[in-house]
Amino acid sequence: MTFRKISLMFLGAALVLGLGAGSVKAEYPEKPITLILPLGAGGSHDRNARVFTSVIPSYLGNAMIVKLMPGASGQVGTAAAAKAKPDGYTLLFTHNYYDQLQQHVKKLPYNTTKDFVTVAQLNSGNFSVIVKSSSKFKKWSDLVDFAKANPGKLKFAHSGNWGATHTPAMQLFKESGIAGKITMVPYKGGGPSMRGFLADEADFTMQFKSTILGQKQNVRVLISAGSKTSFPGAPTFKDLGYNEGLGLMRRIIMAPRGIPADRLAKLRKAVKDIQGFKTYTRLIKAIGEITDHIDGPEYEKMRPKQSMAYKELVKSLAAK
Repeated sequence: MTFRKISLMFLGAALVLGLGAGSVKAEYPEKPITLILPLGAGGSHDRNARVFTSVIPSYLGNAMIVKLMPGASGQVGTAAAAKAKPDGYTLLFTHNYYDQLQQHVKKLPYNTTKDFVTVAQLNSGNFSVIVKSSSKFKKWSDLVDFAKANPGKLKFAHSGNWGATHTPAMQLFKESGIAGKITMVPYKGGGPSMRGFLADEADFTMQFKSTILGQKQNVRVLISAGSKTSFPGAPTFKDLGYNEGLGLMRRIIMAPRGIPADRLAKLRKAVKDIQGFKTYTRLIKAIGEITDHIDGPEYEKMRPKQSMAYKELVKSLAAK
């Protein structure tokens, strides 16, 4: 066989192999996925996202990158995610208040129900009311009594209007008889509100367990949400006669609606699978959080019910 014929054979084989490789569809995800947080740095969403994104590449085969986009009570980041191409490479890590409550109090540049589909509820969290350790308020009743006697004097730092701490705070203040007597100070997320509180820009705030634990002895917990107290010695809402259901924030991962079904299925499976991964559960526990995962299809059924409940809540809070 001549050299020319041998060369032609190798050339033909190379062409065939090249065409074959090019015709094979690359498996999703081929590149890193962006996880948008419509909240600021240092809050509970940020902490949970860092844990989640450190583990999920083992199940997806590619990285997931956190992108903080706070502003306008979550609208900046949510709008960016809503405008993103529904190809599975942009996700939104949000919560139930932005997802289903905010539409009842603001005119939004998007429709969360129509624009997003649930990948999963990653977990949830209950907030606690805190003051600085040096505060004169030793008990929740001390703060309530002062607020009633000194309307407008106390400042409350929160994560943004109708957000994860603002909404339950409004409920708690109404039940405590101090609604309208507290000066509300908004920030771009739980992390910024904590920093403002620590900088003496506010007298008290509400935070989630993972954020509070990071402050160690710098803060005092006055009251805690949930069926059981998150902090020994601090009473729960139920203990003091308030609505036990106050303060549950659901941390949810959403994808722009229209994402290919196979990609959505892969994301859902990956989030479900990490729930049994010991490294993930250990890291979540280390930051003081829990793993109460809810799969996407099940959470989708919850969204319309949340919307109706929040619509009634807004009406009740607005009532004189």
